[in-house]
Amino acid sequence: MTGILGYVVLKHDLVGTGLSVLLCLLSSYGTMTLLDRARHGAEGDRRLWIGGAGAAGGFGIWATHFIAMLAYRPGIALWFRPAPTVLSLLIAILATAVAIGLAAGHGIARPARRAASVGAAVIFGLGVAAMHFIGMSAVRMPGHMLWNGGLAALSVAIGIALSLAAFLSARRHGGTPLRRLVPAALLALSIAGLHFTAMAAVTMRHVSMATAAWRMQGPALSSAVLIALIGIVAVALISIGLAAAFFALRAERAVHKSDLAFRLLVEGVRDHAIYMLDPQGHISTWNAGAERLKGYTSAEALGRYFGEHYSEPERQAGEPQRVLAEAAMGTVVREAWHYRKDGTPFWASATIEPLRDAEDGLIGFAHVTRDRTKQKEDGDRIARITRNLDVALENMSQGLCLFGADGRLILANGRCAELFGLAVQDIRPGMEYRAFLTCVYATLGLTGEALRRRVDEACDLQMAVIRQGQDGQFLLRLRDERAVQVAVCTTADGGWVETYEDITQRLEAEARIAYLAHHDGLTGLANRAQFNDMLRRDLMLAERAGQRLAVICIDLDKFKAINDQHGHAAGDQVLKVLAERIRETKAEDELVARLGGDEFAAAKRFYDIAELDAFIGRLEACLSQPIVLDGFELRPDASFGVSLFPQDADTVDALMVNADLAMYRAKAALRERICFYQAEMDEAARSRRSLAAALWEALDREQFHLNFQVQKKVSNGDISGFEVLLRWRHPEWGMVPPMDFIPLAEECGAILPIGEWVLRAACRTAAGWPHPYKIAVNLSAVQLGDDGLADLVGNILAETGLEPHRLELEMTETSIVVDKVRSLRTLRRIKAMGVSIAIDDFGVGYSSLETLRTFPFDKIKLDRSFMNEIEHSPESKAILRAILALGRSLNIPVLAEGVETRFQLDILNVEGCTEAQGYFLGRPGPLAPDVVTAPADA
Repeated sequence: MTGILGYVVLKHDLVGTGLSVLLCLLSSYGTMTLLDRARHGAEGDRRLWIGGAGAAGGFGIWATHFIAMLAYRPGIALWFRPAPTVLSLLIAILATAVAIGLAAGHGIARPARRAASVGAAVIFGLGVAAMHFIGMSAVRMPGHMLWNGGLAALSVAIGIALSLAAFLSARRHGGTPLRRLVPAALLALSIAGLHFTAMAAVTMRHVSMATAAWRMQGPALSSAVLIALIGIVAVALISIGLAAAFFALRAERAVHKSDLAFRLLVEGVRDHAIYMLDPQGHISTWNAGAERLKGYTSAEALGRYFGEHYSEPERQAGEPQRVLAEAAMGTVVREAWHYRKDGTPFWASATIEPLRDAEDGLIGFAHVTRDRTKQKEDGDRIARITRNLDVALENMSQGLCLFGADGRLILANGRCAELFGLAVQDIRPGMEYRAFLTCVYATLGLTGEALRRRVDEACDLQMAVIRQGQDGQFLLRLRDERAVQVAVCTTADGGWVETYEDITQRLEAEARIAYLAHHDGLTGLANRAQFNDMLRRDLMLAERAGQRLAVICIDLDKFKAINDQHGHAAGDQVLKVLAERIRETKAEDELVARLGGDEFAAAKRFYDIAELDAFIGRLEACLSQPIVLDGFELRPDASFGVSLFPQDADTVDALMVNADLAMYRAKAALRERICFYQAEMDEAARSRRSLAAALWEALDREQFHLNFQVQKKVSNGDISGFEVLLRWRHPEWGMVPPMDFIPLAEECGAILPIGEWVLRAACRTAAGWPHPYKIAVNLSAVQLGDDGLADLVGNILAETGLEPHRLELEMTETSIVVDKVRSLRTLRRIKAMGVSIAIDDFGVGYSSLETLRTFPFDKIKLDRSFMNEIEHSPESKAILRAILALGRSLNIPVLAEGVETRFQLDILNVEGCTEAQGYFLGRPGPLAPDVVTAPADA
């Protein structure tokens, strides 16, 4: 480096060298300034700035090189050939223009702009190097040049490296004149460093003039003249470029300031979408209001066609193009639905204004959009309310008139004229209230004084309502028994509204409701409420007059069969016929009512019992006589329960309860249809209620226990299992017979928890037996009808650990036929667990072979009634033999119950019966431990 500096000082004219350095700095600064303009200037001016940078900067760089060459003093005369010299100038201009264009980044994505700066530096460095060496080739002298390859390569590297630093620095320090000094200085160093290093790499050898004479032929210019001319041209070009850049920058700043003020004004408007369109309708500006209103950011909106904000049908119809063509002729104001980015619509009021230049040429459009959705909704709502109000007024069931404070009609709906039988033109806006009433009352056929009096009454009533300042109403009776209710409502301005409603049907309905409140809807007889009211009245009258009073409860005996066999419609018809018969036969002072279903009640005050007998006889005749319906003769028949005042009770409720008890006694009796209350009935009912209450407590108080009766094989006497029998020991009543509490438990529902306890206790007991005997448990019809029975059996088996095949569930066929489909479905689920199913008491009741066919039972239990007669009755023995044959054909074992003698057991053995149980084989009772440990003998 020291050698290079020494070479510069010793071999160059300092004035010329200084001039070249200053020119280098000036041209470098000019080049960086023009680069900044090319980078930030307007789109259409970029090529101009790039060309100017190439011309001014390239010429300045070439001038720096050439003046420095002229200042070089090698000690011999130097000349320059024009062609290579001009070529080197062109290379400098071209390389500078290309480098500036690439560094400006026009059309280059932002991430690639750094790489573009690197490329520009390389092109510039190589271009300056090419300019230098081609310029050196233009030198002519009496001698020749020797090159140092290393220094020459170093000069190129210095030029490229410092150029790279300059262009990269220009990306960071451009924008202001002072900040451009850094990249300009670096660029000047790259040019000077390359030139002087390359000049140090050359050595010029002098030769004799005779040898070099032919080389010195041609034009030659003075160095001083050349330095002056080149310096003047270079400074002029660079000055022109800088001046152009300065004035362009000032103009741009003025425009920018104006644009900024306008943009701040436009973009600060957030309530309006303001954006500019080019002549083709593409968006060129986009303010904050547009972004807020339409949802598109500026980057998303710029360059897009404005018609994209229109609806799809409008775009297909060419509406955007039509609007733009119309806007080119003048301002267009348009209201329509526009769509945001997310697809949501809004009602827009858009104004499109054409923009023209000084020559009246169209340069674009100003588009201003306002969101008028709320205003449209308000307008639509008002229009809708108005329309709906008109529709409501014309379609309301009530007539309506609005009168002003002056008493004149303002409006009336069509229903008003229709209601009063008037023509629409009869009710005219502006008519006085009195004239309106005259028209209304005239439809009643009133004339003269009668008409005037009715109008005066209505006017007085209406004025009284208005004076009181409160609402009121009155009734008009029209022709054909129609009734119109007039409701008067005053308004704040002193007027009033009258509504007219035809309430004829409502009055009829109210009368009907009042009738139904005291009468049965089907038969027209008095209902329970009216019967109780009239019974209280008759009780009071009987007590005052010293009469007796009979209360009779009646229940039809065969009504359920009529419903089941002929349908409910037939049942309703029967009730109507009976009610008509009763109305025809009862006296005025006799009460008969339908309480509900097939239950009736009657009451009669009497002095002589014969009067009561005659009344009951008439009722019995009405209810027992046959009724012919659809070709069938129906005879409902009835049971009567009678209680008397004062001997049986002295209150209405007590008389009804006692009569009800007597009626149930009559239904239970085979030969009595009429039963009078007796005190014992009440006692029996109370006893039954007490027993039912005790049943619910017995389980919690552990009053139940199980007995077991052995079941044995007939052939060898081996024990096959045990049947579980439930027993109830009450602390006061002692042992309660099963025939007393089992039916009651089924009736009151207690059989479900009791049956669950029996099943669980039986399975737990059997699970503890050493020998795996079967355990048989009876199921009632109520249990079988429970949907949860199968799940209960499965849970108890899992809980107690009893193997399913050891459990046998017994039920009668009667319990199955209550709901055959549900019962068989439940039994199939239980049987699928492995539990055995036995049909109990076979041979009595239904004994349907269809049941045996439908469900494959595991055992048939023959009813004990056959064992009572088998020793003496051939018929019983024949039936036994038939049932056993049936069991064998179906492969179902048969167990005979009620075996009490050896002879009966022998008969069963001979006939092939499988199992038996009875007192002869073992009485029911608690099990002794030795009974379940090993098989017992017969």
